[in-house]
Amino acid sequence: MPTNAEASGGRRGTLAKVSLSSVSAAMAEASTYPLDVVKTRLQLHRGHGGAGGGSGVIRVATELARDGGVYRGFSPAVLRHLMYTPLRIVGYEHLRSTLASGGREVGVVEKALAGGLSGIAAQVLSSPADLIKVRMQADGRLLSQGIQPRYTGVADAFTKIIQAEGFLGLWKGVGPNAQRAFLVNMGELTCYDQAKHLIISKKICDDNLYAHTLASVASGLSATTLSCPADVIKTRMMNQGKEGKALYRNSYDCLVKTVRHEGATALWKGFLPTWARLGPWQFVFWVSYEKLRCASGISSF
Repeated sequence: MPTNAEASGGRRGTLAKVSLSSVSAAMAEASTYPLDVVKTRLQLHRGHGGAGGGSGVIRVATELARDGGVYRGFSPAVLRHLMYTPLRIVGYEHLRSTLASGGREVGVVEKALAGGLSGIAAQVLSSPADLIKVRMQADGRLLSQGIQPRYTGVADAFTKIIQAEGFLGLWKGVGPNAQRAFLVNMGELTCYDQAKHLIISKKICDDNLYAHTLASVASGLSATTLSCPADVIKTRMMNQGKEGKALYRNSYDCLVKTVRHEGATALWKGFLPTWARLGPWQFVFWVSYEKLRCASGISSF
């Protein structure tokens, strides 16, 4: 059994990881948030078309710049990551360590499971903030039409959603949200972990900025490819208001209607801005996180 000193050191280490991952996530979110808004606008657009091609991205970006909605919903986005990122990062490391008991090497499948499960737990906790972020981003379209948006801020959104949809209304879309979180974290955390250790073990480079950059690019592409369909569904589900006005009964109904009316490629709407955001997001996050951990004397990811 661990001694009191070891237990205390473990708690301090966990708290340090929570703090460092929160700071790194806030930095990454601030630097890439406009691309997240573009992605959300593209996913909410109902109509035939591909996975968010270049012309669509430029059109939406131009509209956002014109109506001033580039950073609308930023506050709940940061609030979400203060809960979501620390829990999934620390949760993944704890699950990986548990599976590695006895000093054995943890396999890719086990890492994928650890990443997926930690992602689900983190997303369920942070789903209300994600819901508000999506709706405030979507409301940017109302501003461009001279229409008053649904919410004036985070507190107003919490109050109005609870009044209109009940407390559980804050978890609208939690099903597809959790599915997306499982896929994105399975792709992101597992791929980053595997890519980084492969790069170092094959002596492509040392545990440095170059290794972190290569690993973050690989994990960004993997996470985007796996999670984009679930991301489209969760975005559309979360943007719905009262059930009486809902376009979709559940995530399966949303999936069927999206494919039936818009084609299978609609499930990858917003792919380019999603990847364009995930790549820089993960670069900023992982480089910041690894550097802060090294400076704090905490073992590398």
